[in-house]
Amino acid sequence: MSGINTADMLAILPEILILLVAAAVLVVDLFERGKHPRLLGWIAAGGLTLSIAVSIAYAMPPDKGQIVWGGMLRYDWLGFVFQMVFMLGAAATALFAMDIEHLGERGEFYILLLASTLGMTLMASAADLIMLYLAIETTSIPMYVLAGFIHPDRRSVESGFKYLLFGAMSSAVMLYGFSLLYGFTGETSLAALATAVTHLSLPVVLGIIVLILVGFGFKTSVVPFHFWAPDVYEGAPTPVTGFLSTASKAAGFAVLVRVLLTAFGGSYMPYWGAILAAISVVTMTLGNTFAIAQKDIKRMLAYSSIAHAGYMLIGVVALSALGIAGVVFYLGVYLLSNITAFGVVAMVERADGTTGIADYSGLSKRAPWLALALMVALLSLSGTPPFGGFVGKVWLFGAAVSKNLTWLAIIGVLNSVVAMYYYLVVLKVAYFDPPAKPERVPVSASYTVGLTVLAAAVLLVGIAFAPWYSWAAKAAAVLFGM
Repeated sequence: MSGINTADMLAILPEILILLVAAAVLVVDLFERGKHPRLLGWIAAGGLTLSIAVSIAYAMPPDKGQIVWGGMLRYDWLGFVFQMVFMLGAAATALFAMDIEHLGERGEFYILLLASTLGMTLMASAADLIMLYLAIETTSIPMYVLAGFIHPDRRSVESGFKYLLFGAMSSAVMLYGFSLLYGFTGETSLAALATAVTHLSLPVVLGIIVLILVGFGFKTSVVPFHFWAPDVYEGAPTPVTGFLSTASKAAGFAVLVRVLLTAFGGSYMPYWGAILAAISVVTMTLGNTFAIAQKDIKRMLAYSSIAHAGYMLIGVVALSALGIAGVVFYLGVYLLSNITAFGVVAMVERADGTTGIADYSGLSKRAPWLALALMVALLSLSGTPPFGGFVGKVWLFGAAVSKNLTWLAIIGVLNSVVAMYYYLVVLKVAYFDPPAKPERVPVSASYTVGLTVLAAAVLLVGIAFAPWYSWAAKAAAVLFGM
């Protein structure tokens, strides 16, 4: 590398800004610890929001994209869009964490959150297997700690331990796949691998793909790598669960589409496409089926999250720019909707100390605006117009139909109908059942700001989706050379 140029610096501007926010949190925590317990959350959330604005103003990539930092990163729209999604998720999580006991007043929580976000931004832009693996570990290790962050809560500690155990196992299998890939080809660059793997036999390539999919499947919580999700989601602090179920899943899909379409495109696409199609069907069906039986809203949202991973795989299986654009768009809408839902769950849990669905009875009378935010989130997740989730599903299913995968789109639609049932059960409890408790649910300023912005964004994206879809289309075009 002859030197650092402007493109190199602009490519990592989001990472630099995240580090500056982390430094600000660290300094304020050092000198003001315990004096202003909610200040750290506002600094983290405000700093990340400002970072998004600065990145959009100064760091938008060229349409074609380019390799930077000696081939380690790719500066393109796919990475940029995902980086904005990750920072938005982290900002919302910081807002929702600041009022949680044993969480919001501790500076190390925000440092770990920002470190994990930094890893995700590098995952989305990684153009080399070495950088990709380092980014995945930078993302995962802080998340293991965050899942078990509340030490007095045994469920939280158990959650962190389970997440660590399963994460380490899947990471080891994935790394073995990476090592085989390097051993057979002598390459670690994703672009170079596209040519190098053509000299390998089909069974060898498919074996390597299966090993790599173990790691990616864990990050996206698709079947059969989903079994950790319900227990971890239930036990982890609720704001962390929201971040884990959205930003972390988006990071998994970012590397899934980049690695498969860049390194294993061409003649190998029908083979891994068939594998992912089967996984998609099983994931959608299992997630929605198990969600119906849940009595705890966090476990219900966990199985719902698994089902949504199945929907997103439909766009990947379509093997088209329209499909990938649908995946990117849907991930953004899913993040807005699911974090909104978990924000409401966190507020109710803080007030009542419970996450049982039955305890949401009469929520519309105890906290009308919370119930409204929950309704917006769940209707969007179910794919009801005019919310963003409906538009996202139209793009995903439309991509499948355009590639003669109508049967897969039909299965997706049927699963969406099933999902509508358990979402409406929660809303029925919240709006039509008598209140479980007479006390009103207090809503803090940070939750008011966060839920208002997120719920409004869910509706806005559903009504005026063109600008956001154009970003998703630019991200998809990177992978198809358009």
